[in-house]
Amino acid sequence: MRIAVISDVHGNRLALEAVEASIAMVGVDATINLGDLFAGPLDPVGTADLLIERNYPTVIGNHDRYIADGLRSSSKAPVDAFVSERLRPVHLDYLRSLPATRDIEGEVFLCHGTPDSDEEPWLDGWWSDRTVTMPGEASVTAKAEGLDFPVLLCGHTHVSRIVRLRDGRLVVNPGSVGLQFNYGAPDARYAVLERHGGQWSASIRAVPYDFEAAAQQVIANGFPHWAEAIRTGWASAIGLF
Repeated sequence: MRIAVISDVHGNRLALEAVEASIAMVGVDATINLGDLFAGPLDPVGTADLLIERNYPTVIGNHDRYIADGLRSSSKAPVDAFVSERLRPVHLDYLRSLPATRDIEGEVFLCHGTPDSDEEPWLDGWWSDRTVTMPGEASVTAKAEGLDFPVLLCGHTHVSRIVRLRDGRLVVNPGSVGLQFNYGAPDARYAVLERHGGQWSASIRAVPYDFEAAAQQVIANGFPHWAEAIRTGWASAIGLF
């Protein structure tokens, strides 16, 4: 069994289409999505239309929730407001239909941040400029307590990481399709899960795409400070939203 895992598209349809082309070449049984779908000043409507058409098994991300709630649960960040003003009722209904967590065949557990929160990071602490703090083993393991699945998936931080707990369970963050903060490369990222003989493994893929066209989208939409992150992947997460 082979599963592609995407997360944090953030309205970047160009990056999403490149990742989908890569996934088609890899060949998978399913693609699943860990949320933060449309919240970016690129092509939120085009991304929404594409993801609704695909109907991948998906969980809601924190920015999805802010937008679906009419920004009542956020600080009305400019990016979320920009996206919210452009989405149609069908897009909002789709966001509101998404669960916070779900599983695939009792094998793979999906959440955006942690099982209990779409805002809490799991495999990484949060950002200080470009520095990410690493949580200790006890913290990572505690968040997996009571989850009897061989694979546990999270997104939210845009940091790709694969952790194997001492009991053998995998915890995987595929990184971000649409917005790179820290790697020094603009390439879109996703993960591939594979099961052989009852044992799961994971790999991270980085996919080049037309990031200059994406940078021009954010500039045209009035968010030029996003262009550095889109073009280089060196930018800090601080201040983007």
